Formats: sequence, structure tokens, C-alpha cells
Amino acid sequence: MAAPIELHVNGRRHLVDTDPGKSLLAALREDLDLTGAKYGCGEGQCGACTVLVDGRPVRSCVTPVGTVAGRPILTIEGLAQNGRLHPVQEAFLAENAMQCGYCTPGMIMAAVGLLSREPAPTEDEIRRAMDGNICRCGTYSRIIAAIRRAARMTTEARHGCD
Repeated sequence: MAAPIELHVNGRRHLVDTDPGKSLLAALREDLDLTGAKYGCGEGQCGACTVLVDGRPVRSCVTPVGTVAGRPILTIEGLAQNGRLHPVQEAFLAENAMQCGYCTPGMIMAAVGLLSREPAPTEDEIRRAMDGNICRCGTYSRIIAAIRRAARMTTEARHGCD
């Protein structure tokens, strides 16, 4: 049964009239026309649908939209600010960490979540954090390199280095 649900997505408030049990992914794509998060497996196992809720990566395909009402949600569309890519996006481009691009939004969002919790992760921490985000093209080594680069970029920016 549809009900008005307040969503806070990418810094904007939206009132969506939808079923609270509908997946967050479906609400983002169908009700808000935010198509960056992808439908992969529909079971929360592949990571293509990853977005951040309260700054933490969640699988939006298995998250009921009613459970995230009023909480800050960040999608790939909300990362770039003032025409400037997020450091993780820049690093993915610099390291050629994408091939077909289908998994890329979920990979980037998972990496942003990791770096917000752990600004200088070890390779082991990166691998653990990214476990479950599947890249069908197999660019894992470039994805790890991109996350390491993004960590360096954000650390240098915090310390005023270029």
C-alpha cells in the first residue's frame, strides 16, 4: 500500500508516494529517476546497487525504502560537487578501473564508504571492504589501485599537498 515517504537523497528532500516495502533501488530509479545504481542480482550479493545510507554502504536492492525514510542517502549522482569529480571518481578514471562500467557506481560508492571510515586503508582492508562487489570484467587490480590512489589524494588534500 502506497504511503508518502520522505527521502533525503544527495542533499535534497523528496516526498515519494510509494510502498514502504519497495526496494530503495526501485524508488531511486523509478520514482526519482536516479539510474546510477544498477540492478544486478536482486539479492544484495553483487554490489551493483550500492549506495550510502548514513555514510555506510548498503545494497539498495534489498533495502526497503521505508527503512531509510529521513536518513541521508548518497548515490553516485551526488558525489561530484560544483562540477568537480569526487577523488574516488577521479582515481577510477586515472587507473582505468572500469571496463564495461556496470559495476562501477557500486564499486565507487563502496570505496567512498570505506575511505570515509578508514582514510588510509591497507590493501587487505580494501579487499575486505570491496568483497561482494563483483566486477564481471575482472578489473580488480585496477580497482584496488584506484582506491589506493583516492586514499593518497584525499590524504594529500587534507594536508595541503598537491
